[in-house]
Parts: sequence; C-alpha cells; structure tokens
Amino acid sequence: MNRRAPVSDIMTKNVITLNSTDDLMTAESLFKKENIRHIPVVSSSEIKGMLSYTDLLRISFADAIDDDENEVDTVVYNMFTIDQVMAKNLVTVNSTSTIKEVAEILAKKEFHALPVVDNNELVGIVTTTDLINYLIEQY
Repeated sequence: MNRRAPVSDIMTKNVITLNSTDDLMTAESLFKKENIRHIPVVSSSEIKGMLSYTDLLRISFADAIDDDENEVDTVVYNMFTIDQVMAKNLVTVNSTSTIKEVAEILAKKEFHALPVVDNNELVGIVTTTDLINYLIEQY
C-alpha cells in the first residue's frame, strides 16, 4: 500500500454538478438517475456548496412515494432553493492530498464526501465509498 498515494488516484474526475439556480427537482432527478449521494454546487468551475441526498430527505418524502406520485416532493421542493439546503462551509482537499489525509478528515467529520479543488477550481470529488473501494483493492 502506497502511504503517499494522492487522492487524485481514487477521486471521481468527471463530476456531476449543480448550479445554485437549478431547482431541487433537478437535483433529486440527478441523484436517482446517476445513483449518487453528493453533488457539488458550482458557479462556473468554482465550488459554492455541496448538496447531499440526505439534505433532500430532510425536507421531503423523496423515497416515500413512487416515481409517478411526485406532487408532494414538488410542493416541498418549491419552498426551498438549492442555496438554502446545500452545505456552504465546506472542507476541501487538493488533488495532491494523500489518501491517508482524506481518510483522516472523513473519519473525524460527519460527512461522506470531499470536493477536490485545485486553484479554486473543482477537479474532483472523493467519497467514503472511494476509500472503501481503494482499501478492498489493496487486499
């Protein structure tokens, strides 16, 4: 196991993002379609926040109804903006941060994804799932 391996080795580089002007229905659709749990919110390529699927679940019934019955979600989602729901005080890492450093941050914090930012530009995202998959590959 390379103790100095950079996070760029395991991060997702083609990141699905939202803009703060997008609506929460768009966000929910992306979460479900792409089978992901975290979406960075950007303006151009600069990160402004992070929206998690858990954030949506806190304000809606996202998993409680069928895909055909989305009226409840629509009403709730129209009451909030992405800006109001997303996390804004982000912890970020850069692409040269080590996997160990990232693991230590995620182990101590109450979130499961970190934006990877180089020169104020979002270049990736790393999640606890990425770390687990990395560890599995080592054994």
